[in-house]
Parts: sequence; C-alpha cells; structure tokens
Amino acid sequence: MSEPVPEAAAMSALRAQLAGLTTEAFRPDLADIDRLPTREIARIMNAEDATVAGAVADRLPQIAAAIDATAERMARGGRLVYAGAGTAGRLGVLDASECPPTFNTGPDRVVGLIAGGPGALVAAVEGAEDSEELAAADLDALGVGPGDTVVGVSASGRTPYALGAVRHARAAGALTVGLACNAGSALGRAAEHAIEVVVGPELVTGSTRLKAGTAQKLVLNMISTITMIRLGKTYGNLMVDVRASNDKLRARSLHIVALATGAPDAEVEAALAETGGEAKNAILVLLAGVDGATAARLLTESGGHLRAALREASG
Repeated sequence: MSEPVPEAAAMSALRAQLAGLTTEAFRPDLADIDRLPTREIARIMNAEDATVAGAVADRLPQIAAAIDATAERMARGGRLVYAGAGTAGRLGVLDASECPPTFNTGPDRVVGLIAGGPGALVAAVEGAEDSEELAAADLDALGVGPGDTVVGVSASGRTPYALGAVRHARAAGALTVGLACNAGSALGRAAEHAIEVVVGPELVTGSTRLKAGTAQKLVLNMISTITMIRLGKTYGNLMVDVRASNDKLRARSLHIVALATGAPDAEVEAALAETGGEAKNAILVLLAGVDGATAARLLTESGGHLRAALREASG
C-alpha cells in the first residue's frame, strides 16, 4: 500500500481534528429537520438560540477578568484589536466599527482584523484563514506592542489566523485574549485570558455562524461596552460620548443631555452649541454651571470621566 501524499495526510489529520470539536458535532435528532414544517424548524432554532446566553453566563468570571485587564491598558493609551477569519473576523470588524459613533473613540483605538483583509467581509478569501504568518504581518502593520490588547476570535479555537495573531501579539508583549466555543482550545491555551463559551453542536452541522456566532457577538459586545464604561465613556447608562454625526445621533444627543440634567430643551440646545455638540461637555456645563472651556478642561483633567469632573467642579 502506498503512503498517503502529504496533502492527503494533512487533510485526514484536519478532518480528525474537526471531528473532535463540539462545534462540529452531528445532531442525529435533527437529521430529518428538512422534512419539518417551517414554523417547527423556527421553534427548534429559537430554542437552540435561547441556550447561548446561559453558556455566556458560565464564563462571566473569565470575561470580566479580560475586560478589566483590557480597560487598564486602554486607559494608558493602548488599543483593542480583534483578529479572526470568516464569521469571527466579520463580528470583530463589526464591533470595532461601531465604537467610534457610540463612544466617540478614534478609529484606531478599536480595530478589527479579518483574514484576507477588507475584501473578506463580503467574499471568502481562499486560504487566508490558514496563515499564521498573515496574522503576524497584519499586527506588525499596526505596530502592536505592550500597551495593546489583541483578542483572537475563532469558534473552533484552532483557526491558524486567530492563533497566529494571539501568539505574535503575546510575543510582542501585548495582552492576549482567546475567544472560542470549544473547551480546551489551542486558542485558549495560547492566550493569557481564555474565554471558551461552549454552545454545543449547531442546528446545521458545522455552521458556526449560528450559536457560536451569537455567543461571539455577545462576548464582543461585553468586551467593548464594559471597557468603555470603565473608561468613562458613559454617565450611568447614558451614552454621553456619542458622536453626533447624523440627524438621528444629534437628536439622541439632545435626549441624553436632557435625561442627564433635566434641563429644558432650550438650555440643552444652548449647552450643546457652546460645547460643539459634545454631550458629555454639555452635561457638565449644565450640572456644574461652568462654561464650555472650563468643562473641556475639567474633563481633560479627569481623563474623560464625567463623575470625577463633576466632583472637581463642585469641590
């Protein structure tokens, strides 16, 4: 019998590896799902999705520890970088892209990297996810170093691009987080902080854009949102660092300032005009009775934390 060619041997090893992953497991109980009425399929799918939040809840200690470490570095000027392939990469890019309008962060503070580059957001880039070297090159292009946090995202926990990103980032001194949906993953072992949300086999075998994708979205929401809360980007649960870049967001800024201060609309509009549309500054103007320039100075001195600026103004 002839020896298998290297490519065939590698493919056989990969198949065996995937077969051992919970996210790739086959559900015999769903083998006839295509014969069910649409409403019943929807009911089953909804019931499967309902288990995801519980799986995330099981990992709250690990998630909180990673967030605290991330916020500490970002408070010193570091960046948050997500790195993944396929659905995982797209979710990272999505979360990063929503931080500037939501929290008024610079586009370079939270960055999403996807294997294959921006074109991979809408079309598969063959082979990109299989390259650890590509991930290293993408991080080097950003100049990732000790002040930064890199979150590798991979449902399987074995995707070479995500693994390469975490390994390279850790060697560069960056904080590393591995977000996967299988226990004991290579990604979790490679990172300082392992977040392994085990959601079980998918409704459609191997389609990890389903429960695994939902779990990743929930955790990424937590990482970015709670980090920004820790950085003073909210006042209570009000989005006071919102960037008013369109009519909807301008209306939202007016609403937020009014909620925070109880001031009438005319005073809110005047405060926003004085502060160049910055909701956080306008709240300080109204609550502390200071002018726009003083509000800006107090917020700079407090590192952007509105509560600390209010205490300083009243002291």
